[in-house]
Amino acid sequence: MIYIKNMVCNRCKKAVKELFEQMGYEARLVELGEVDITEELKAEDKELLKTNLLDLGFELIDDKKSRLIEQIKNVIIDLVHKKNVELKENMSNLLRDKLHHDYHYLSNLFSEVEGITIEKYFIAQKIEKVKELLIYDELTLSEIAIQLNYSSVAYLSSQFKSVTGITPTVFKQMRGSKRKPLDEV
Repeated sequence: MIYIKNMVCNRCKKAVKELFEQMGYEARLVELGEVDITEELKAEDKELLKTNLLDLGFELIDDKKSRLIEQIKNVIIDLVHKKNVELKENMSNLLRDKLHHDYHYLSNLFSEVEGITIEKYFIAQKIEKVKELLIYDELTLSEIAIQLNYSSVAYLSSQFKSVTGITPTVFKQMRGSKRKPLDEV
């Protein structure tokens, strides 16, 4: 398995898959942050891969800790942006079960490397999703709160203002000029 940093969307996956094909490798599986190729990556191709990935805004991850951090981010991004935060269990159990590591270890590692807690990263991703849904203007704030598993609209609004410094209503009036790409959250 090859691990790649900053793969946060389907376009990222497509770009990385095309890169591997251009280099003569068949990708069996391309997921957020992971590529499984049918044959071993040749040593002489590794540097070329690193350079080509950097040109696309990605980074090859070589060490285990960085891979684990990227996997944590990918689980959270997938949960918030693809699965509409259908949490049936708490985040600690979900990450423990998906990544096969003690949550305390994951939490300490993430905080040490990223400088924020897993919970704050999760909240930041949820707020970016709220921004996206506000820009689309297809759902009410109540519907967004339900979709993103907030206990109330008031709590969503409070958390939104705490993170962004403005209310969801003010953000909507600004037409989303403060959205961030997912890899910068």
